[in-house]
Amino acid sequence: MASTLYVDRESPVHRLNPVTKLVTLLTLIVVVFAIPFWWVAGIAVVAVIVPAAVVSGCGGRLAKLGFAILTPIILVLFIVQGLTFPGGKTALWEWGGIAITTEGLYFALGIGSRIICLVFASILFVLTTHPGDLLSALTERGMSPKFSYIISSTLQLIPAFQDRANGILLAQQARGLAIGKGLRGRVGAMMPLLAPLVLGMFTDVEERATAMEARGFGSTARRTALTPVPDTTAQRVFRWTMPVVAVAAIVLPIVTGAL
Repeated sequence: MASTLYVDRESPVHRLNPVTKLVTLLTLIVVVFAIPFWWVAGIAVVAVIVPAAVVSGCGGRLAKLGFAILTPIILVLFIVQGLTFPGGKTALWEWGGIAITTEGLYFALGIGSRIICLVFASILFVLTTHPGDLLSALTERGMSPKFSYIISSTLQLIPAFQDRANGILLAQQARGLAIGKGLRGRVGAMMPLLAPLVLGMFTDVEERATAMEARGFGSTARRTALTPVPDTTAQRVFRWTMPVVAVAAIVLPIVTGAL
């Protein structure tokens, strides 16, 4: 059972320092949310995320996970905003007191494009970054090991949760748990999972805390990395440039009056 979504590949994207990818992800999110135009997020997806996914060899996995997460969100967003947007005046379709407006759909396009960029960029980061490498790279840059662990452990949260749920379900099926067909059957099967799943996660957290304490995880002494994460001067310069780009993306709409 996989404890992470990381896909092991020998690609240029995988070989990048995890801090470089994290800074790029954060900058991309700031840019698409700061500049109030949907096409900015579209350019980010087409010009940055798609080429990186192709080069990394994770395009198929990225598309599968991304569309599974985004499809219900985007559908609900367009339906709700198209029907209920308060500033909507131009009706594209009307039936009784219900109307889908151009303004509502355009607003949904702006929000939806940002969400799409955020989700795809985050998933690509998780697929191409090993949690251990991220923890080591952040610690090498002077970040607190505890805070570094919090960041890197989020990359393993969903797979670990899913693995535990699958293990509990298989164990209960071996003891005679019957799973019905259809949505009702799935909901009924979920109920016996909740208590052992939640309690198991609390137990797992306690065990990890004890193990880290025994290994001196809270020590303030400078640590020597057993397997240093490769880094280059070009990447370090790039990382220092990205905050400037993020600040410019925030200031530019204010100066130009685009907000």
